[in-house]
Amino acid sequence: MAANGTENDNSQDAPLRRPARLPARRRQSPRRRKRGGVAFESRGGFWFVTDEAWLKASQAVPRDRGRLASTPEIDRPFLDQQLREKKAREDREQLRIKAFDADILRYDRTAQLLAAQEEGRVRALNLEVEEFRARYQRPESRREFELSDPDALRKDRPARVCEDDPRCGPSGMQRFQGEDGNQLPRHKFQQRETRGWLEAQRAEKEKAQRDQKLADDLYHRKETELAERGLLLARMEEDSRRALDTATLNYNMALAAEQAALRDADRRREEAMNLAEIGAHVYGDVLTENPQVALSAFGPHRVVTDRWKGMSPQQLEDIRRQQGLQVEENKMRRMKEAQIESEWERQRTLVDSAAMARQRLEEEEARRLRQELDKYNQQLGREQLAHQEYLDKEVYTNPPSAQYYLQFNSSSR
Repeated sequence: MAANGTENDNSQDAPLRRPARLPARRRQSPRRRKRGGVAFESRGGFWFVTDEAWLKASQAVPRDRGRLASTPEIDRPFLDQQLREKKAREDREQLRIKAFDADILRYDRTAQLLAAQEEGRVRALNLEVEEFRARYQRPESRREFELSDPDALRKDRPARVCEDDPRCGPSGMQRFQGEDGNQLPRHKFQQRETRGWLEAQRAEKEKAQRDQKLADDLYHRKETELAERGLLLARMEEDSRRALDTATLNYNMALAAEQAALRDADRRREEAMNLAEIGAHVYGDVLTENPQVALSAFGPHRVVTDRWKGMSPQQLEDIRRQQGLQVEENKMRRMKEAQIESEWERQRTLVDSAAMARQRLEEEEARRLRQELDKYNQQLGREQLAHQEYLDKEVYTNPPSAQYYLQFNSSSR
């Protein structure tokens, strides 16, 4: 029965197995606690076996193996096979953890690349807008620029340049009644000026239409780009979640099959050992009532196996105590595995929450840009309407009539 307890322990994971490392956090002074003769320390909200206790347990394993090797009815090749299977399981666990870490790094690099591309597109769009303003929306190209030109006095000409200066009116005391000799050139100049104003108004209207079309194109392009980026992020999130669910399902199925095979092997091995023990008791010399028959001539710690009656109550009690300790260690190992699994689930929940928060921020940024563009367009419309009303009500309120021109050449003076 001692061999049975030892093999059951070796067929499962080691009781002192160290869990996989979680993502690094800010280092704090670990808290230590001693329970059952084993020292533990707290790291990141979990309790782990200290390095000293781990080393002590590792050094004690060979002594326990040597003690168990001297016990009869132990299948040493089978124990070695169990150790190899245990090592293979640990290697598979390490590969699974490395695969999860590689997926996390790949997702982080993809998010950083998309963010850098988005920043580059926004920067290029801003440069295009600044270049358009510097080329087509300069202050000196406005019609009302001459009203607020800081260099207006430097550009101004004298009151009268020549005899035919059209700027000389009656109030300037530069030209008097009867001196109008530039009527025809003045009319031609007024016609050219009117034609120039009409051309300028038409050009300004066409320019405003082109600017509005360009602004609409930029808005639609940005809106389409944001929609495509949202679809790309949604597809990436769905693919990652589907891949993670598939890997978890495959791992759980493989683990269930492995555990079923181990339980079946343990059951068959226990039945074989029970039958062998019954046969040994029935057909061997174990039924003798003289315990001195099993003593060996090589020392009190040796026994004659074909005449050995069995273990003493003290030896059986030690074995049961060791089995109880192994059961407790297995319970602690399962609790640690459950904690690690819950931590992984929390990390996955945090990643999903961060992706949703980033998507909401991008939608809010797109909405804010759209609102700012609408406000800017409305402001431009109001400014144009105000300027047109100013021209209609303030500038062109007193056009010259026919009576104004009839007052000239009305006398001999």
